[in-house]
Amino acid sequence: MAFEKQITLKHLLISNEKKIWIQFYPDKVIQALIKSLSGIKWSEKYQMVYLPNTQQNFYTVIKTFKGVAWVNMKYFAPNKPVNTYGEELKIDDLRQKYPKIPEAYFQKLELKRYALKTSKTYCICFDKFLRHFPKRDPIEIQEHDIKAFIQRLIQNGLSNSSVNQSINSIKFYYEIVLGMPNRFYDVERPIKEEKLPEILSKEEVQEMINRTYNLKHQCIISLLYSAGLRRGELLNLKISDIDSKRMTVRIEQAKGKKDRYSILSERLLLKLRLYFKEYRPKEYLFEGKEYHCYSASSVVKIVRKAARQAKINKNVKPHTLRHSFATHLLEAGTDLRYIQLLLGHNSTKTTEIYTHVATNTFKTIKNPLDC
Repeated sequence: MAFEKQITLKHLLISNEKKIWIQFYPDKVIQALIKSLSGIKWSEKYQMVYLPNTQQNFYTVIKTFKGVAWVNMKYFAPNKPVNTYGEELKIDDLRQKYPKIPEAYFQKLELKRYALKTSKTYCICFDKFLRHFPKRDPIEIQEHDIKAFIQRLIQNGLSNSSVNQSINSIKFYYEIVLGMPNRFYDVERPIKEEKLPEILSKEEVQEMINRTYNLKHQCIISLLYSAGLRRGELLNLKISDIDSKRMTVRIEQAKGKKDRYSILSERLLLKLRLYFKEYRPKEYLFEGKEYHCYSASSVVKIVRKAARQAKINKNVKPHTLRHSFATHLLEAGTDLRYIQLLLGHNSTKTTEIYTHVATNTFKTIKNPLDC
């Protein structure tokens, strides 16, 4: 049976108490059923209806709407604790943390399916903007006010990228949330800094791997490099994403909500098989305590420690291995278009940065000092 009506259940935390948030489109039947629920309340602050998060209330909601509306529980799992799973729940956390931001802002972030990291950055920046004008309605703020705010950020020493993020968060509200296209098109952005990435040599990468004696850590470093993965992509890998028959690594819903494939190293595959036998992960390829997704900060520590052990005097991060992967492929003669696909870049212009750090061209040039 297909339902035209739908409600969505989500977790909510109010004054450290767990609640069930019921989200729905205006409908007389649904509204009447919601009013019939015992203990239902309306939050003026968050503009939503909610119930205490108890097992009894959960089953009451299911029973009430059975046969009337489809209950979407994609973002609600009664047996899981609040704040430990799902991007949607973390968006709800942002609602709690930034109460000054209008609810429509969060809703649009969800509807546009912005990545959690982007949503968090936008909320931090926009909250700072609203606090700068504490007694003014955002709709009353003029272009010259915003220019003065941006100028103050620059004077306070904020980086160009951070200033651009602030501008994006402000434009998102006026142009996307309020539907006022190009209201602040005259707001100037700082000139984008063009910094070349730090690159390791093949020997340095191999020394990092050799100096890492923990098998799990060795696999993490090797996979970051040999498949050109971002840190988040590595953490989200499932066991099934490693295809030993096709020798590929499947990366699902990476940056830009895109799926792609990268290459799998034969040498690494042997290590991964040993790793699997020893650690027995259940879902994610690399898991932390209680089989949860591995910690992002742990990956940073692993890479930095390996660089220290290899005595590399560079600021080595997980992304450095991705940069090195692309550069080494380019130096080996791999077509730029193939590198673009492996990295998941939208345009070859993004990938072209590696042409500035690849040394194979320089080797053909005779240094005048040596002539």
